[in-house]
Amino acid sequence: MAQVPGSRHLQSLAVRRSAYLLELGETPYREAWDLQRSLAAAVSQGAVPETVILLEHPATVTAGRRTTAEELHLPENAGAEVVETDRGGRSTYHGPGQLVCYPILDLRQHGKDVKRYCRELEESAIRALAGFGLKAGRIEGLTGVWMPDETPRKIASLGVHVSRWITTHGLSLNVDLDPAPFTEWITACGLDSAAFTSVAGELGRPVAVAEARPLLAAALADVFELELDDVPAEDGAGLWPQPLHERMGAPA
Repeated sequence: MAQVPGSRHLQSLAVRRSAYLLELGETPYREAWDLQRSLAAAVSQGAVPETVILLEHPATVTAGRRTTAEELHLPENAGAEVVETDRGGRSTYHGPGQLVCYPILDLRQHGKDVKRYCRELEESAIRALAGFGLKAGRIEGLTGVWMPDETPRKIASLGVHVSRWITTHGLSLNVDLDPAPFTEWITACGLDSAAFTSVAGELGRPVAVAEARPLLAAALADVFELELDDVPAEDGAGLWPQPLHERMGAPA
């Protein structure tokens, strides 16, 4: 697509909306879901700014609204929780070493276009991966972010829920985890022949999730024109469960 002369400069001058950045460590999936719903209600009422949550989950398989029973084939000793969710899409895996991003945004401020929102989530992951020197992209007809060479490998997945233009759920970026559960425990995203990878797998070295956090936060801020500030813990009481409140600002 042709670049409009001066458009990049004009974009850099755009007034950014103030938003919170809430960084958590490893958080059980259901607790994080409760947190999202609490924040979504607060954002919809204008009680708090839009909020971006970054965290990790313990081993968890989530089933989106389009998941079929045939997709789930976990071994008995998997040790993973299975959670049915209200997000779009099919099944996926979360676990330590994966950076999960839950943007609680008001799409009335971002174009009121769910498809555009999904593409902008993908763009955020693509830009974050560029910070590692990885050239990721999209594949026509598929969601998520891929390493698109002769053997495409999925490196980031997304599944969203939008109610009254407020978003929950979001994006997961494989930083440094074993991708086997995506194929051995489930048929992730309903894709029988898909391969999955991670930043560490592509770079051939260990990568801490802490390396990916600032890259993804910066990419989200740029794509959605947000000014992200660490959430003030003293203002958060009552918006999320106390165990999460105590862990705010202390990523693993």
